[in-house]
Amino acid sequence: MSHSAPPLDLVRRSPGRSPWAVARDYITLTKPSINRMCLITAAGGIALAPGSIGVWGVVWALLGTALAVGSANALNMWWERQPDRAMKRTQERPLAAGRISDGGALAFGVALGVLAAVILAAGTNAATTLVGLFALTSYVLVYTPLKYRSPLALVVGAIPGAAPPLMGYTAVTGAIDPVGLALFATLFAWQMPHFLAIAVFRRHDYAAAGIKTVTVVRGNRVAKVQALLWSVVLLGASVLLTPLGVTDALYAAVAVVLGLAMMAYAVLGFRATNDARWAYRYFALSLVYLPVLILALVLDLLAT
Repeated sequence: MSHSAPPLDLVRRSPGRSPWAVARDYITLTKPSINRMCLITAAGGIALAPGSIGVWGVVWALLGTALAVGSANALNMWWERQPDRAMKRTQERPLAAGRISDGGALAFGVALGVLAAVILAAGTNAATTLVGLFALTSYVLVYTPLKYRSPLALVVGAIPGAAPPLMGYTAVTGAIDPVGLALFATLFAWQMPHFLAIAVFRRHDYAAAGIKTVTVVRGNRVAKVQALLWSVVLLGASVLLTPLGVTDALYAAVAVVLGLAMMAYAVLGFRATNDARWAYRYFALSLVYLPVLILALVLDLLAT
């Protein structure tokens, strides 16, 4: 795989950077916006689970989840430091731009992972710890290298991506049950149309970096078909909590409306004259979908 950019070790580093600037770059490695969304879903899992673990139990569960997600993201960024320099949207990431060292980023990611394991093991339970460690290792060691070999990486990557709500749930229950799996299935299915949309409007960037997305390997139309099919799966997964007896009509109604909206906009993609514009709007809809669904879940639980 060749790139027009010079090797990473030849990138000029800015002298005299402030400690805050360096710290900010290390924080960037954890992908705070993704981490924040993961914490919201983990908190949703805690709220949905029967029983209570107290304030400190919640703190340890969320802190361990945040560290595990941060470690996975940092190690992923370390692994992809060269391809990141080939994509416009990632060229200014700390490692791609050469603002921090490869060794420093690797040590940081590993340290976060070790700390996550310690906190989850000491502050939660075996089920939560195992789910967290599985998500971390599979994201880094399986999903990341697979991105450069097969479009199936998207499905593989969605598995650790759906772990946070399950971790929140098992932090309370100590076991994986149908309700926890329903939470996992919902987030798993949501990621598919969300990232397929990104693959459409970032198609050229991914091709330049050598990432084998569906759009790069098989084209936009196949990605649209997959987005539609996964939006149907998302609708089915999202309403499972109601027949399982956890939620009532409010949540079910919102889940159905949101699911139908995702399906309808996926169908519109087949008539789109500008694939990138359609995909960006579909991506924006997916960003609205998840917090609204979580809000409906919270309101439903408060009403019961």
